[in-house]
Amino acid sequence: MVMAMPRYRASVVCLILTVLACGVTTLAQSQQPEQQVPGSISGTIVDPTGGAVAGARVRLSRGDQSPDQEVLSGDDGQFSFADVAPGPFQLTITSAGFATQASSGILPSGESYTVPQIAMALATAVAEVRVVPARIEVAEDQIKAQEKQRVLGVVPNFYVTYERNAAPLSPKQKFELAWKTTVDPVSFGLTGAIAGIQQAQNDFSGYGQGAQGYGKRYGASYANFVAGTYIGGAILPSLLKQDPRYFYKGSGSKRSRILYAIANSVICKGDDGHWQANYSSIVGSLAAGGISNLYYPDEDRGAELTFENTLIGIGESAAVNILQEFVIRKLMRNVPKQEPANP
Repeated sequence: MVMAMPRYRASVVCLILTVLACGVTTLAQSQQPEQQVPGSISGTIVDPTGGAVAGARVRLSRGDQSPDQEVLSGDDGQFSFADVAPGPFQLTITSAGFATQASSGILPSGESYTVPQIAMALATAVAEVRVVPARIEVAEDQIKAQEKQRVLGVVPNFYVTYERNAAPLSPKQKFELAWKTTVDPVSFGLTGAIAGIQQAQNDFSGYGQGAQGYGKRYGASYANFVAGTYIGGAILPSLLKQDPRYFYKGSGSKRSRILYAIANSVICKGDDGHWQANYSSIVGSLAAGGISNLYYPDEDRGAELTFENTLIGIGESAAVNILQEFVIRKLMRNVPKQEPANP
């Protein structure tokens, strides 16, 4: 005769069996590998001065059997790899004129990994012979595009850049831009129109009227234009390492763009990419005004008139900048389609 198991013992046995079953299930689940989700790797490459390095070759190597991947850095020095399997990786960066650089890290599953900024060092041989950095070549290409910018296809608009991260100009490039502006046929025509208006209003009456008066007004007007362009757009920017161009904003609220345009009449970007007081333009206007005292009629000379004209010039610059933000770009051809510049 088989004796029945007491109820409490049966309950204990069931409980033990249940616990064992749960433990086995949990152990089996824990032994299943985690699902690996691809991520991305990105970063920025700069030269020793902090300028973006465009066209650098970036190679992504993995510890497994995955083939290497390669990309080129953009004009802003940025690069990125998409759909990268998680795990250890190594980047090898090469660019003409620079020493090879390497960077490594571990990409977590499903994440976007940003590599710390990679600063390229000049190759020893390049540093010795002072080979021109690659960014000057980039700036040269951008200047060629700027020299095609004309309002209504006629009026030059060379001193505006629509590049999101325009490369800084070398002193030689600043002088070339000033030369292109001052010898442009349209510049001669606009100078003639200004001289005609001055004669009609009898401005600078000491010059008189007739062909002789018009010739003097034309010469003075063109001399002012040349002096202001070279001093404020080439000589001082080269000495003070400032960029003489207007960096188109093109984004944000109307109020922010108006304030940005007005501010750019007294501030500018330095060659290092940082904003600073526009000493080149302000001092250039004062210097050009001082030089004009050499050929203006006696009654139109003096420090007071020079400072007055400088303030008027700052106001005119602010007004033109506002037009650049909202009007002029719509009236031009051959404008780059890159994203607008960020201040």
